[in-house]
Amino acid sequence: MRRRRGRYGSYSTYRGRGRLHKALRIILIVVIILIALALAGVYWLESHMVYTDDGLRLDLPSLFSADEAPPADADPAASMLIVFPSDMPGEEDPLRAVSLPLSALSDGTAAGQVSEAGGNAAIFDMKADSGALGYVSDLELAKAAGTSASAPGLNDAIRETNGDLYTIARVSCFRDNAVPYARNATAIRTAAGNWRDLDGVRWLNPAKESARSYVVGVCTELAALGFDEILLEYSTFPTDGRVSLISEDYDPDNLSASVEIFYSDLVDALSAYPEVKVSIVSSAAAITGAEDDTSGQTAVLLARYANRVWLPEADSAQHDTCISALSEAGLSNAAEQLIQIVSAAETGEKNWAILSAD
Repeated sequence: MRRRRGRYGSYSTYRGRGRLHKALRIILIVVIILIALALAGVYWLESHMVYTDDGLRLDLPSLFSADEAPPADADPAASMLIVFPSDMPGEEDPLRAVSLPLSALSDGTAAGQVSEAGGNAAIFDMKADSGALGYVSDLELAKAAGTSASAPGLNDAIRETNGDLYTIARVSCFRDNAVPYARNATAIRTAAGNWRDLDGVRWLNPAKESARSYVVGVCTELAALGFDEILLEYSTFPTDGRVSLISEDYDPDNLSASVEIFYSDLVDALSAYPEVKVSIVSSAAAITGAEDDTSGQTAVLLARYANRVWLPEADSAQHDTCISALSEAGLSNAAEQLIQIVSAAETGEKNWAILSAD
């Protein structure tokens, strides 16, 4: 502190302004910290926002709940049965496809498990609804989102298994809880953040090229690994949830355009693997052109791009109607190419498959 000498001795100059500056700096630092905490809180809350028919709700995790959500790479558990047509191209014997856990891709037990179950083909959930991939991917988005498997030698083991069996890779196309969170530019969005369906799962946006190219990339990698068939599920815009809240890249009157671009790009990418079949799961509402369908799927697109169409069990009552609609749309043998999903195995000589999905 500078001192001055006066008539009666030295005295200190007044330094009040310095104290004021110091106080202002402290206040500014506190404000910056509070803003940072608020932004972090908003970002955290956005990841737990769920849009339901009843409005917006927060799906907050419990610190003490014993019912923890499974990790992204958890094996799927729900099972369904799929009845296959008897004249599968290139297959002389009836197809008996058995869903196996991903571990069977690398532990050498796939053929034994299929034989023990009375089957001759295996189905693996290679892209789960969680976004987890059942193989080691080279895709940048898969690495960024942490969805790629990482086990050394896994892909070589998959190729060996695929060489011994007829294998089907199930792909949850745009229903993906991981990549939209890691890369918001690929996501279906609302004004408040990532859109979620009634189960709280995020979706990639079929209208966005980055989202389409990612799914095409996954399917191409699966074809290169030797899978004989790729089953596309959730390959359209969502229908389960408050789609009216979608605010970006969503034109309700022109949804089919984006879906067709995706199918066309996929077929082009798989042209290097002509032996690989493409099957698509589709609702009866999409096939018959119901006015309330918001998927963007149509019978024409299915006839143009799918080797087979799988119909959910809930729509079994419209099986014959769907056959007629697909036939009119140009599917060459719709009665055999429309596969009915059922909940229990049927007796007789029918082809069948047990499918487990995330």
